[in-house]
Amino acid sequence: MRFPYGIADFAAIIGEGYFYVDRTDRIPLIEEAGKQLLFLRPRWFGKSLWLSTLENYYDLGRANDFDRLFGGLKIGQNPTPLRNRYFVLPLNFSMVDPRGEPDAIRNSLFHHLNIRIKDAVVRYGDWLDGQVDIEPDDGIASFQSLLSAVSQTPHRLYLLVDEYDNFANEVMISPLHGTDRYQRLVENEGTIKTFFKAVKAGAEGRGLDRVFLTGVSPVVLSDITSGYNVAEDLSNDPDYHDLCGFTEPELRAALDAVTTARRLEADQAEIALDLMRDFYNGYRFSSQRDERVYNPTLALYFLKHLGRHGAYPPRLLDDNLAMDRNRIQYVARLPHGEALVNRALDPATPLTVAQLVNRFGVRDMLTAPRTPDFLATLLYYFGVLTLAGRDALGKLALTIPNQVIRKLYVERLQEQVLPDYTDQEQRQAVVERFYATGDLGPLGDFLEQRYFQVFDNRDLRWSNELVVKTAFLATLFNDAFYLMDSEPALGRGYGDLLLRVRPDMRQYALLDHLLEFKAVSLKAVGLTSAELAATPREDLRALPAVAEALQAAQAQLARYRQTLEAGGGPLKLHTHAVVCIGLERLVFVTHEST
Repeated sequence: MRFPYGIADFAAIIGEGYFYVDRTDRIPLIEEAGKQLLFLRPRWFGKSLWLSTLENYYDLGRANDFDRLFGGLKIGQNPTPLRNRYFVLPLNFSMVDPRGEPDAIRNSLFHHLNIRIKDAVVRYGDWLDGQVDIEPDDGIASFQSLLSAVSQTPHRLYLLVDEYDNFANEVMISPLHGTDRYQRLVENEGTIKTFFKAVKAGAEGRGLDRVFLTGVSPVVLSDITSGYNVAEDLSNDPDYHDLCGFTEPELRAALDAVTTARRLEADQAEIALDLMRDFYNGYRFSSQRDERVYNPTLALYFLKHLGRHGAYPPRLLDDNLAMDRNRIQYVARLPHGEALVNRALDPATPLTVAQLVNRFGVRDMLTAPRTPDFLATLLYYFGVLTLAGRDALGKLALTIPNQVIRKLYVERLQEQVLPDYTDQEQRQAVVERFYATGDLGPLGDFLEQRYFQVFDNRDLRWSNELVVKTAFLATLFNDAFYLMDSEPALGRGYGDLLLRVRPDMRQYALLDHLLEFKAVSLKAVGLTSAELAATPREDLRALPAVAEALQAAQAQLARYRQTLEAGGGPLKLHTHAVVCIGLERLVFVTHEST
């Protein structure tokens, strides 16, 4: 089985026998949904492949290839009357350089338009009777000339635009360098707005019949307002929830095929699926669907490595997704963004919004956000939060989808709190000692001396216990060794932090760890900050308020241990009851595995 990691060419995938998850049964639904459609998904979520699928299905120049490409797929058994009936013009705005001054960006856009239009003229020469004038200095005029030629034929144009919001994404990554430039492109008679006005006009009986746009957020459509206000958004429609992405049964079948081909142990498919579920699953794009979908790029990255080498990839985060951390950093820089981003790390109290904000522009993002819903919605569109049901009031709950995305949050927090090389070097030393021995002493000293000293007080308005848990999560996080689960469901309760050794790393000197956190105030122990700093940890452990908190944590851990051990599987479990006093000192008790 061949896996098309990094390949978005539908014809190549089908023709060369790559793994393909068939979503062609959605084509009739899309035809019924409308003629000008918008579909938003996070980066690297298979949008380009879907556009390539539509291109091959509707292209009148590929009618002779229909049976070869679609005969074995769902739509091939019952094609729609519109199959192979269109001139298709595919555009990809990621090919337009968003840097430089507006004139340079305009020229880049016109250059891309002209290249694609010239290609269309060559491909459809046998059907086009009218002259298509290519205007080197005005790609929009070239587009209008193409529409004029198309309108003289029995056929119409289907326009596909991939990454339509590429210009706005550049502003999100480096807002200090692109804001004014972007505004000039979308306001008044800016180039982007003028292009979409031409698209809107073309669909008014001037040769253009259908449009399908993909992108990450609705920001550009908001910025161009009346320039293109006719697109229907399918992004949260339950019928298209899994239009891009893999379901668990589909991945299970792929894993079964790979493990059989590689002659791996019979249980390896299930173990691999557990790992992929933790790292790549969790995306939900409709509140009316409970099923989660897997990030397809990450899943293919894993499957390709497993199929080629018979082993898991050593790095479960594909470097192509690492830049999404810039999106988290972008929101953190906005007013009130830092606290909201850090709160997202707590699954016990998910962020909630009354509804997703779907009309906002770049200017809204670069000025003071109006509501918390706005900030949380940005994180949702960036793919670093996803839907997690509704709370008691009916508000939409948002949560981090999986371990890969959690790592992006943690790395950002580590860089914020521990930016120096020496801090990271010391952190690595103490956590590796803890991984192998369960010794919390050096780790506790490090957190007291480094983490608590620099963590900004403005971010400590949440509960002390959450701050402590976040500190341990950020310090201990290591997806190369562990499956890290914050708030794991254990029986009738929820643990605070579970570090379960990855199945492919169990042969090494790594222990499993379960930590339970409690917090007590300085007032509860009757000490000043100076007295607290001078008191040995052993003496602090004997203080009544601390001893009571430790006892409560140990009782919880005993119940959780029973649940974990009853679940079977190889565990070398150490449990740790941790009490934080006044966000200054840590006291703990460790119970070793038997």
